[in-house]
Amino acid sequence: MESTGGPYLNTAAVTSPVGIARLLQMTFGCTTFSLVAHQGGFSAAYGTFCMFVWTFCFAVTVFIIACEFTHLHSCLSISWGNFTAAFAMLATLMSVTAAVIYPLYFVQLGCYPIGCEVRDFRIAASVFAGLLFITYATEVFLTRAKPGQVTSYMATVSGLLKIVQAFVACIIFGALVNDSQYDKYVATQWCVAVYSFCFVVTVVVVAFSVTGKTALLWFPFERAVVIYTLGAVLLYVSAAVIWPVFCFDSKYGSPRRPGTCDKGRCPWDSQLVIAIFTYINLLLYAVDLAYSQRIRFVSHL
Repeated sequence: MESTGGPYLNTAAVTSPVGIARLLQMTFGCTTFSLVAHQGGFSAAYGTFCMFVWTFCFAVTVFIIACEFTHLHSCLSISWGNFTAAFAMLATLMSVTAAVIYPLYFVQLGCYPIGCEVRDFRIAASVFAGLLFITYATEVFLTRAKPGQVTSYMATVSGLLKIVQAFVACIIFGALVNDSQYDKYVATQWCVAVYSFCFVVTVVVVAFSVTGKTALLWFPFERAVVIYTLGAVLLYVSAAVIWPVFCFDSKYGSPRRPGTCDKGRCPWDSQLVIAIFTYINLLLYAVDLAYSQRIRFVSHL
């Protein structure tokens, strides 16, 4: 590592507004999963997901703070600005999901049958989970691109939207595998292909931005991203039309929830979730297309 002539430790990594936000993230994250592991408890897939979110975000945040405090991030062959911006957005989405899921499934007002002590630990964990989400959202707010500022692509609105699009696609995939009966018609299989294709390409765009390899491509990356975003809008328009028709039209599916469906195990519920998030992602890609034409990519920050 070449010497830059400056101090070996970067105190701004922990004293700047972003650094303070990251210290709070580390503190709240550690407190949250410690409360759950000590007495709060968790079970089933929902609880395991929440624990994964809190431990994963804590570990990556500690890694980011350590790298910036010691300047070790300059030794990594990635675009550090793109990496931290992408992670902050991802952690915001994951933490808000966990902050909603954990109290929804594990917190109750009464003490029976878990006991008052366990209930209090779960309430405390839920509070700190909410604070954790706020600190990650604060980092996104502090590091987002300002008008006229030269910054990393993942810190722009278009870059942040890429993370949200991929996250929404994961929700769609979760509903698809939950007995959505998507294989009944070729048309709904086409919708699955649309979700899969757009998800894969979006992840590839994020990966190239984070690794800082966009300049090595033989084609103009920024132009390709705009063209892809336009294609994704058109593909999602087709899915937004096809999926509701083949799931909720009386000729192919059911316009109302069948009364015989069990709660949590009803294909109609999964189909409704997919339809809602299809329209959400369509809107996200449309907004992304509008913003992506007004920015310039910077791969080395």
